[in-house]
Amino acid sequence: MTSATDDKTIVRDYFNATGFDRWRRIYGEGEVNKVQLDIRKGHQETINTVLGWLQDDGNLADLKICDAGCGVGSLSIPLAQAGAQVYASDISEKMVGEAQERAAAELSPEQIPTFEAKDLEQIGGRYHTVICLDVLIHYPQDKAAGMIAHLSTLAESRVILSFAPKTTFYSALKKVGEFFPGPSKATRAYLHAEADVVKALTTQGWQIERKAMNKTRFYFSRLIEATR
Repeated sequence: MTSATDDKTIVRDYFNATGFDRWRRIYGEGEVNKVQLDIRKGHQETINTVLGWLQDDGNLADLKICDAGCGVGSLSIPLAQAGAQVYASDISEKMVGEAQERAAAELSPEQIPTFEAKDLEQIGGRYHTVICLDVLIHYPQDKAAGMIAHLSTLAESRVILSFAPKTTFYSALKKVGEFFPGPSKATRAYLHAEADVVKALTTQGWQIERKAMNKTRFYFSRLIEATR
């Protein structure tokens, strides 16, 4: 069985090489193929859902937020634009560099998040809200549970996670190679049973507050907000 360390190495190497160019295009605004456009739309729906939750609470400008696995800044930048104090990290140095460039182009100097290339489990500090989107798909459940436990030590009031749900239908799609189509596939795609993710959260003292499901043809993301 592949070790968690191997998974991290694979993720880091992928997003610092071929994966970086692929996902930078997907998360950007330029021309992409139909599959990539579908994934872009799905990912943006997840970003919009999280932003909607935070904006509905009416205190976003007062919050200190950690965006763990920030990618190219798709969430970090609008959070900073809304007035939040944002710390953002990613395992990929190239992703962090791209996020810094985009933030510098879109934000005023005082709004720019603190960006850092760092393993998720090396993140320190204390934050009102910790958010981790589209990261758990790269790791098996035992490793994901450890990540959730660590993120929980950083969060004072709320954790928001997304994951690819493990259902009979999505498992079948994954088996026939349709979950992440295309010649430049991502790392191993791990599906997670919602009950396992909920257990990992409640074990850390969290209560489930809100849920959402965003899906397109090639993108599937279950969102869970936990509070205490």
